[in-house]
Amino acid sequence: MTATRAYLDYNASAPLLASAREAMVAALDISANPSSVHGEGRAARRLIENARRDVAALVSARPEHIVFTSGATEAASTLLTPDWRMGRGAVRMSRLYVCKADHPCILNGGGFPAALVMRIGVDANGLLDLGALAAALAAHDKAEGLPLVAVHAANNETGVIQPVGRIAEIVKAAGGILIVDAVQAAGRIHIDMSAGYGDYLILSSHKIGGPKGVGAIAALSDLMMPKPLINGGGQEKGHRGGTENLAGIAGFGAAGREALAGLKDIDGVRHRRDEIEAIMKTLVPDAEIFGTGATRLANTTFFAIAGVKAETAQIAFDLAGVALSAGSACSSGKVGPSHVLKAMGHGDSLGALRVSIGAATSTADIALFRAALAGIASRRATREQAA
Repeated sequence: MTATRAYLDYNASAPLLASAREAMVAALDISANPSSVHGEGRAARRLIENARRDVAALVSARPEHIVFTSGATEAASTLLTPDWRMGRGAVRMSRLYVCKADHPCILNGGGFPAALVMRIGVDANGLLDLGALAAALAAHDKAEGLPLVAVHAANNETGVIQPVGRIAEIVKAAGGILIVDAVQAAGRIHIDMSAGYGDYLILSSHKIGGPKGVGAIAALSDLMMPKPLINGGGQEKGHRGGTENLAGIAGFGAAGREALAGLKDIDGVRHRRDEIEAIMKTLVPDAEIFGTGATRLANTTFFAIAGVKAETAQIAFDLAGVALSAGSACSSGKVGPSHVLKAMGHGDSLGALRVSIGAATSTADIALFRAALAGIASRRATREQAA
């Protein structure tokens, strides 16, 4: 960014990495279809398989169990279906269990009728109510089909990290299947799918510095898979039809490789996040930071300023050169009450702001944030004195 702008909205979309851009440009020079058997086609196929290995390594999955999609929403829509298959046989998921603080693409239930989607509550910090989940699964009638559970690994608004290992144990004990939305977690915490982290993961390229328009499903195995959302020419082992987005997948692979390497520097990101929160506490002592009673992503702060609407504050930050979000950026720019905060027990009227940063966030970016917040605090104080 220039010296007059600070981009603090990585959870909406991280800036495109130079390595991802280079991989995409190189892929654009390959004209062949990856399904073609000639030399040019095989070159395209190699790019895809190399990227598959890099994305798999990011979450300790096996490359052959990665299915590329057009994004995380398509991956979620593919997985959230009652209709699955194991070999030539059909498997039925009779009910979907989700977290009330999940991303809308999970909360909407995919292919499940609303009556078959059960929303499990969270505590004041946004952590899933494990007792309620266990009780709901214990009451599940497996004669009708298997229980399917979907939960985010890390919340896109608060950054709160769910105890996925414990959730997985509960789901496994109930004979269910666990889908983990790892969109915000991948590249920000260590994920080892081979250690019981979940049966299926949802991944997104542009959250880790890759291009938009590409995501993936990571499966623990391919013994059981959902019926394809998109049928076509048998690409992705028949799990997702359509000619592969070669440039996007190549960029995703490069971003995955860099994100994995960058995990060793995550403490530096946490230090900058803590610096931002210290600025908040100094300039706006009554600012409320959400989820601090739980483990959070190192890069995320979700906060509210008493007496200041989130929409108003977001505009003020933008005018001062700071790009951040008022909650999730998944509703075409529409700002409204946070369903995450509502699930955590806060009222509908409360608005909040999200700062989300990355390894490239600089001292100059933080200085711009400080100046913008000081202006907002000063104007609030003037209004209070006038009242």
